[in-house]
Amino acid sequence: MGSTRRTGRIRSRAAAMAVCVAALAAVTAVPAQAHEPERRVPHWELKDTGAPETRFRGLAAVSRTTAWVAGTGGTVLRTTDAGASWRNVSPPGAGELQFRDVEAFDARRAVVLAIGEGEASRVYRTDDGGATWTESFRNTDPKAFYDCLAFFDHRHGLAMSDPVDGTFRILSTGDGGRTWKVLPDGGMPAAQEGEAGFAASGQCLVTSGPKDVWLATGGAARARVLHSADRGHTWTATDTPLPAGDPARGVFALAFRDRAHGLAVGGDFRPDQPSPNAAARTSDGGRTWRPAAAAPPAYRSGVAWLPHSRAAALAVGPTGTDLTTDAGRTWRTVDTGSYDTVDCTPDHGCWAAGEKGRVARLEH
Repeated sequence: MGSTRRTGRIRSRAAAMAVCVAALAAVTAVPAQAHEPERRVPHWELKDTGAPETRFRGLAAVSRTTAWVAGTGGTVLRTTDAGASWRNVSPPGAGELQFRDVEAFDARRAVVLAIGEGEASRVYRTDDGGATWTESFRNTDPKAFYDCLAFFDHRHGLAMSDPVDGTFRILSTGDGGRTWKVLPDGGMPAAQEGEAGFAASGQCLVTSGPKDVWLATGGAARARVLHSADRGHTWTATDTPLPAGDPARGVFALAFRDRAHGLAVGGDFRPDQPSPNAAARTSDGGRTWRPAAAAPPAYRSGVAWLPHSRAAALAVGPTGTDLTTDAGRTWRTVDTGSYDTVDCTPDHGCWAAGEKGRVARLEH
């Protein structure tokens, strides 16, 4: 009986998301007629965070009601009531830090990453909803600059740094972020000249399943994605068709719905520069990447698969949100608001965050 109920819930969730995706696609495809009754369509609904000076590039969606955001000025906020109210749970003494990534296991347990050169790169963990924090890692290598972190499960996770002595550096935890160690670099391919990660959305390092992890790069002659199938010990690198050849260009965000099917978005983050071919897709775990036939019209810094969908995903950036309903082959703009990152949960909770304290939830 329990299995039947679970199957029913999954099917109902999938059906609800299918309706949401269809409505999103329809509202951009067919203009509404003047005589048509007003219809409710999926849309981003802004939530007042009370932090208009903060840019939130770190986002961890736990559910439709619970989410964490992390940003400039050492700021961490948490909501447990769908964004109706936000609690400032920033680590004490972190006002000079730039938080660019947050990974949350639930409403009480979360790990945040501060970026920067040398000791500016730090990791904090809380087990009580942000009431108290423990600094679990502080970088002491002046050549390291940590960009993103990601977890396979509640215990195992990685953080990545820009190249140190010619290779990307990987930090590993096996106890939920309480302790960290640098992994040997013998299995990491050599970095290109100028190659680095972009700490733009907390999505330059992503996982799927118990062991697979992907790392996005830019700033060099070729925009690449690196893949490891053994939790970061050995890696392979693959070129992507995304813009490259400049420090401002590359792959800014990745999303995998399973260990085979992934999306990459990016481009050129300078607002006065075009970003053709700003999206690509893979169906073989990142061994090959194909450009989107109709890409987003501008640079995009965040991407997320919609829950219970094999073909729908959202990409966000400073100039808007784009939707794909064919697994990344084509994209269309569905919103023009500014967001840096996006994250979705199995109970249909899709959240986005960005500049000027902007946090929104997808309402449908």
